[in-house]
Amino acid sequence: MTDLKHVGRFVKNGRKCLVAYRTLPGDAYNCLVIPTENLDDSYHDALIKLVESNGAQNSNEFAEVLSRNNFPDGSLMLASLHKTGKLVKIATDQVEMIPNFTSRIRLDELNQIIAEQLGVSVNDLAITDPKKINADKVNKTEVIDLAKVEEVKDPTPELDASLSVEERATRLRGQADKLSKQAADLRRQAEELVPTKRNVAKKAQ
Repeated sequence: MTDLKHVGRFVKNGRKCLVAYRTLPGDAYNCLVIPTENLDDSYHDALIKLVESNGAQNSNEFAEVLSRNNFPDGSLMLASLHKTGKLVKIATDQVEMIPNFTSRIRLDELNQIIAEQLGVSVNDLAITDPKKINADKVNKTEVIDLAKVEEVKDPTPELDASLSVEERATRLRGQADKLSKQAADLRRQAEELVPTKRNVAKKAQ
């Protein structure tokens, strides 16, 4: 299998992600990634198809091709991922790049290798102005301010080792209930934006 650029996973839990920006302007040891496990199926499939494309594999940063391609619903990928909170910030030493089934390298180490090959510092690797990436195709209101992107937070609660089994179970159930409510709210918002065909049919009756 051919090696794939931009494909990674979180060091902490092994969950897959796609790396949009390997490093950030003035913030060389943080990156922007797209966790892929909880994406809508159509978004997930579109991103996987895109990352496997020649355009993505020939690009320095995955964000370059995200900024000029659309999801099936017509939304611009890069702007849509940012608006929906799917583009998240995390330290480069917390991401492993996995170009194939047998290789892996931490992103901070990869960035250092690339910088040395280019004869520059890691700070010089970042795209300094995201507005320059196909700016003619990005609406001014959709341009991402990299400085305002929030750091990714692991949804798995950290449990005190001193807690009893019953107390841990109670906390985990509480976290599950909270996530369930958030998911229901997101589904409601999505339904308000674009009703499913089934619900549209019910309203028509």
